[in-house]
Parts: sequence; C-alpha cells; structure tokens
Amino acid sequence: MIICGKNINLRTVETCDAEFILSMRQNKNKTKYLSQVTGTLENQINWIKSYKLRESEDKEFYFLIEAKDNDKLGLVRLYDFRKDSFCWGSWLIKENAPKSTAIESALQVYEFGFYKLGFKKSHFDVRKNNDKVVAFHKRFGAEITEENEIDYFFNFEKTNYELIKEKYKRYL
Repeated sequence: MIICGKNINLRTVETCDAEFILSMRQNKNKTKYLSQVTGTLENQINWIKSYKLRESEDKEFYFLIEAKDNDKLGLVRLYDFRKDSFCWGSWLIKENAPKSTAIESALQVYEFGFYKLGFKKSHFDVRKNNDKVVAFHKRFGAEITEENEIDYFFNFEKTNYELIKEKYKRYL
C-alpha cells in the first residue's frame, strides 16, 4: 500500500526494508525515546513477516517514509486500534531528511487514520523529556490527558485535525 503525498510517500514496509529499519531502530541518537531493539537482521525480517499478518487483518500499519525518488527517509507505525481511536508512533526520521518530512508524514498519518480507517481520534504517548516531539504535538492541538513519571499521554480529535489541517494544507 502506498499513500502518496506532496513531497513524500508512505508505503507499507516489506522484508526487503529490514536492513533500513534495523539501522534506524538501532541509531541511538534517533531512538533514545523509543523502546530499544535488539537482535539480528534475520530477527527483523521475521518481525516484518509477523507484522504483515497483522497488516493483512487491518490491525496495524507500518510505513516507510520515502521521498518521491524512493530515498528512504524514515518510519512510522499505526497500531493499538480501539473502537474509535488509533495510536501512532515508532516515528523516526533520518537526520538529513528534508525539514518538511515530519509535518508531511504526520499529516499523512492523520489523513489515513481519520479518513481511510475511519477513526474519530488518535491516542499516543511521548516521553516527557522528548521536548521537540511534545512541542510538535501540542502545536498540532493534541491534548495531554494524563501522565506518569516517564510519559505524557495525548489525545487528538479528528475535529481538531480538521481545524489545523487548513493551516498546513500546503503540505498535503
């Protein structure tokens, strides 16, 4: 599956992406706020195979963020589907990616979650000391609904997305 955007596309990962995924997930600078990944390339390939089963049942979607020339820019995942809400995360973008990659990929995630999958809201958590990502989600209009020692827990309503979408329409 490919979601076409203005400057980037999101496409569901395949086993041939395992090396890129593993390199991104093992990049200590990019993953200091994510759960650590250990294992080998073969472990990653096997994880992708099991993920593809969940994808085939519309239970989870793991996307590679690509430039229009197929340059691999990052990763993002939609999971933990509830009655009216989806979670997204595992959001990693390469250091040298164009500056618009973050905003465009977030917009594509919301477009897919709200309009293709039909959810009314999104829920996600962000490590408290991940200041840039916390600020990003607050600027978008996501609300912190609770917190613990480590994380903020956010909700973002489709109605709020429809308001903020106008501000960022140049990225769609």
